[in-house]
Amino acid sequence: MKCLLFFHGGSRNRGCEAIVRTTKDIIKDTIHDASVYLVSKEPETDKVIEGLDAIYDGSNRLINKYSYKWFISSFKVKLMNDESYAYQKIHGNIIKHIKDVDVCLSIGGDNYCYGEQPGIYEVDKVIKSEGKKLVLWGCSIGEEDLSEEKLQDLERFDLILARESITYDLLRKQGLENVEMCADPAFTLEKKKLPLPEGWKIGDTIGLNFSPLVLGRNKDSMSSIHELVSHILRTTDSSIALTPHVIANGNNDYEVLKEIYNTFQDTGRVLLLPDNLNATEYKGYISRMRFFIGARTHATIAAYSSKVPTMVLGYSVKSKGISKDIFGNQDFIMDIQDLSNSAKLKSTFDHLVEQEYWITSTLNQRIPEVKKMSYQAAEHLKNMFALV
Repeated sequence: MKCLLFFHGGSRNRGCEAIVRTTKDIIKDTIHDASVYLVSKEPETDKVIEGLDAIYDGSNRLINKYSYKWFISSFKVKLMNDESYAYQKIHGNIIKHIKDVDVCLSIGGDNYCYGEQPGIYEVDKVIKSEGKKLVLWGCSIGEEDLSEEKLQDLERFDLILARESITYDLLRKQGLENVEMCADPAFTLEKKKLPLPEGWKIGDTIGLNFSPLVLGRNKDSMSSIHELVSHILRTTDSSIALTPHVIANGNNDYEVLKEIYNTFQDTGRVLLLPDNLNATEYKGYISRMRFFIGARTHATIAAYSSKVPTMVLGYSVKSKGISKDIFGNQDFIMDIQDLSNSAKLKSTFDHLVEQEYWITSTLNQRIPEVKKMSYQAAEHLKNMFALV
């Protein structure tokens, strides 16, 4: 079975890297004749991932003004209100590989959370027109994300794998019968333990990840994060390890964490992890933390899967669904609007500390089960072909 992973933005986002690493392993471990190919918008960043059968350039193609393609595209859009030709040319670096594979896995689990995606819909149409299997791999979708056009696209898939139960229940409620449950593949990510940096307190270091994405949605959240750090320093003896997880241009965790570090470095208890580690290396540090506070979903998945009690900062349906599936509640998920409420932020952290034993015990019980659910995704993939 030849599998093509597409709509991957590149491994500067360590969560996307984690998805590719683990998806490749899960498929190859389960389907022994499988080969896995990756189409990436930034293929140079994916060379850190071993074991892929090939990595292709999937960056968008430009349609040069006044070129033949530009005139054809303009004619179709202006006179026929038809954007399909333009999107097929823009995504030509993906489309040209479709004919060579058996199944195409759309691995951008968040892609359907950001408004209409006509370019994605057009690629999906081409995949089905060429008679290939189409799978949405490990997705999360909120009710507010759904539209008539998006639902029509979701109906095209041979298989939709929801990575948490909120998305699964929503899509089933919408009448989609091609939906199955799994867990995010990144729960199975291996970790690599690098030497601990100066200032790390063994057994009592708290990880903190914050992102420009969250800051952009709540401009007042940074001051509350500063107050949370001050609260931790005042009420505990812990060290704090500021932990980036996305290092992309214009979306760089390291930049916002450096601001926090500059404010608190004189305490001697706040350290900043480097911005050049891969996903397994960041997980190696996260796995040795006592608690983790994170804005990036896959940084929190690295913590959960390492059985580290975790508090999630201002995120979407995926974080709420993952927490619900592990713990049966969302007690340690902070809504985006609550991040400017420093009192609530501090009290939620205090509750995390109070519940440390219960959380750790729950993670010890549930994480092995969640990892099995991650592998269930490949079983669903294999069963899809068995039914043909």
